[in-house]
Amino acid sequence: MQLKHKIVTLSLLPLLLAVTVVGLLVMLQNQRLGEQQAQLIEQSIMSSKKAELRHYVGLALSTIEPLYQSGDDEQTRQQVLDVLQRMNFGSDGYFFVYDEHGRSLMHPRQRELVGRDLWNMTDGRGLPVIQALLKSASEGDGFQPYRWRKPSSGEESEKLAYVVMLDRWGWMLGTGIYLDDVEQAIRQVRSDVTDGLYSTVLTIGVVALIAVLLVYASGLTLNVSEHRLADRKLQQLTQRIVTSQEEERSRVSRELHDGISQQLVSIKFQFELAAQQLDTADARAGATLHRGIEHLAGAIGEVRRISHDLHPSLLDTLGLSSAIGQLASEFAQRSGLTVDYHNDLGDARPPTGVTVALFRILQEALTNIERHAHASHVEIDLHGTPRRIELRIRDDGVGFDPDHIEHSHGGIGLRNIRERVEHFGGQFRISSHPQRTELHVALRLEPN
Repeated sequence: MQLKHKIVTLSLLPLLLAVTVVGLLVMLQNQRLGEQQAQLIEQSIMSSKKAELRHYVGLALSTIEPLYQSGDDEQTRQQVLDVLQRMNFGSDGYFFVYDEHGRSLMHPRQRELVGRDLWNMTDGRGLPVIQALLKSASEGDGFQPYRWRKPSSGEESEKLAYVVMLDRWGWMLGTGIYLDDVEQAIRQVRSDVTDGLYSTVLTIGVVALIAVLLVYASGLTLNVSEHRLADRKLQQLTQRIVTSQEEERSRVSRELHDGISQQLVSIKFQFELAAQQLDTADARAGATLHRGIEHLAGAIGEVRRISHDLHPSLLDTLGLSSAIGQLASEFAQRSGLTVDYHNDLGDARPPTGVTVALFRILQEALTNIERHAHASHVEIDLHGTPRRIELRIRDDGVGFDPDHIEHSHGGIGLRNIRERVEHFGGQFRISSHPQRTELHVALRLEPN
């Protein structure tokens, strides 16, 4: 083997080793980040569901409290069972009552169970359900996961119940929420992480292959300094990938800590205060509960927003036109601005990458309008042909100097939009003056 070929071979070996190590590190970091995201989302959703269950049971207890305190005869007990049987929420939400020996006293969705001794009944995993519920109500925190037949589908599904004891009557009262949506959300997060991992590995593989071919083809003429330059570029690419991952991790962590975490703490304090007020028969307990419910609704909305930001699932379920319409509607409700949306997509069928890019561009533009424009009216136009798709966003805000903003440290949003458009070889224009700012994006579509 000639010396020049040996030099090229020796230069390729460290490059291949470095790319392999980088690929492994990226895979590990992607997996770790994905698992952390899944755990955080699962914890947030489960916390909100537990708070929701506490609220439902608390509502039931407050409803039957007058009857429960009025007497201890069979007629009064039957009235309580009748009231609870009529209390439902959602398509699969109901209350159930068992005595302390495991006999079903009331079950509005499975009336065949009423009166039966279910002490030894087990779910699909062999868990003695009624025993576990009674133990949780009397000795634990009241929460118990198990599997139960879902009324709407007739299939056994994962369920989380919250139960309390009515000690004077020896009854166990509770309700539950099916966790299909939690499982689906976690599966979706893990699926997205897997897809991103495969895409990242493929990208690194392609980059590595191109780098190897370039090094081998130019090895006869390149000197040592040029090889070092190629290595530095590869290191910069690797650092950019790692930096992007850290930025995304920091964003999700910041939103969870500053938003959901604080809201959940506030909700906890509200319900603790309400519990104290109920114990002391304070008339302000109802108002406190209502404030807690409002904060709970905000926390649920925050979880949905974070999930929506991680991946625009509206594009998968509704398509680009409807997804933009939904985004415009949500923006109008949140900001209080008047939003007009005109859709003329026609027969255009943009690929997934283009739809995601347009959706993110609109998100960025609306965020800028809400934060900086001081506008009262926004217009969104979506127009498409088989070869081209255009998006226009106009507002009647105060305006700005596009050249100055885009080249300053404050123009990150505009630079992100421009980079997305340039990635697809499209066109990007922005014009602005007082009372009228217009952003125009045009992306080419591959011919059929």
